[in-house]
Amino acid sequence: LNLDELKSNLDQFFLVICGIFILFMQTGFAFLEAGSVRSKNTTNIIMKNVLDLFIGAIMYFAIGYSFAYGKPGNAFIGHNYFFATNMDENFTYAGWFFQYVFAATASTIVSGAMAERTEFTTYMVYFTFLTGFVYPVVAHWCWSEVGWLKVGMAHGLSYIDYAGSGVVHLTGGSAALVGAIALGPRIGRFKPDGTVNDLPGHTVTVAALGGFILFVGFMAFNGGSQLSISNPGDGNVVALSVMNTVLGGASGAIVAMLVYKTTDAIRGEDHYWSLLITINGGLAGMVSMCAGCNDMLPWAAVVIGTIAGLAFMGWHHLMLFCKIDDPLDAVAVHLGGGLAGVLLAPIFQHVGGIIYGGNYLAFQSFGWNLLGAVAIIGWTVAISTLLFGSMKLLGVLRVSEADELRGLDEIKHGEPAYP
Repeated sequence: LNLDELKSNLDQFFLVICGIFILFMQTGFAFLEAGSVRSKNTTNIIMKNVLDLFIGAIMYFAIGYSFAYGKPGNAFIGHNYFFATNMDENFTYAGWFFQYVFAATASTIVSGAMAERTEFTTYMVYFTFLTGFVYPVVAHWCWSEVGWLKVGMAHGLSYIDYAGSGVVHLTGGSAALVGAIALGPRIGRFKPDGTVNDLPGHTVTVAALGGFILFVGFMAFNGGSQLSISNPGDGNVVALSVMNTVLGGASGAIVAMLVYKTTDAIRGEDHYWSLLITINGGLAGMVSMCAGCNDMLPWAAVVIGTIAGLAFMGWHHLMLFCKIDDPLDAVAVHLGGGLAGVLLAPIFQHVGGIIYGGNYLAFQSFGWNLLGAVAIIGWTVAISTLLFGSMKLLGVLRVSEADELRGLDEIKHGEPAYP
């Protein structure tokens, strides 16, 4: 066994271990979502998380990875390795697995925003399309060597998104927003006078367990995005990414908790220290770290996490103001936190960012990331609108009022979570 073979084995082992931790984030999503919905819909929401993994795996194996990373490819889409055929030195099983769990994460985001009222077969159709086409095209744009956002323009300009604030979270958050709008709010979510009626989940304990699992998973999500551990400096980048992820999550959580408490107090309403808001603020902070946690000083992670916490609360209140029902605050976490990360990474980059570089290229980089965010949101919203809109016109998007009131566990699965 020579040194090159040892390095290759070590890098593949690193990707597999990090990928397993990211795969386990599906458990976190399942628990967070299950705890945040009412008991009558628990089996339904967990079933969606299970199928995100399994149907997503088949779709990513068949076409998703090929569209994302197939070589040869053009600036828009890849086209090789369908069904893991025509493999060459660019294709590795470890690389496929690591990229697959990212695709599964993007699709899971949508299920939370559409919880408790979506027709089950319709949801399967959508996340099949998201995992097989919508997400892979965005990944190709941003992470493939020939993608138009990755290649950028002259002078070495390239879209900055180390671990997917835009690729994963903006994509999933944008699709979740369209889905929530197309579905409409749950029965009883908003009172006739327009005020919000709280529909709490059935177990904060399970939701909190899911949050803790996601916090741990984000260490592998961001740290593993270095994609190797055998080259000089790899270990330091992975450790920096993990440290910044922790700090971004911490500041996001604290800010969201304080904003929620103080704004209600200022309005003269009952004001509480909300556990679920704190968890989601922490997740938004970690989401914002995905874009640039590998190349920023720790103080910058605290600043970006703070802004992400504020962005999360802004989106949280905006969704309620617009009468858009998102049981998990998935849009606020992933669209809000992801957009903050994509726009702030070029500013706070330690090498070449606006603060430390201050040159024309640094400002161009911010503009390119802004263009990337617009492109990702536009692409996802357009495709999602076509899908959800056509399903709504056909009358197959939402369950009947009687089924929604009774609960989806018994109607759709015959397996109530609490018989």
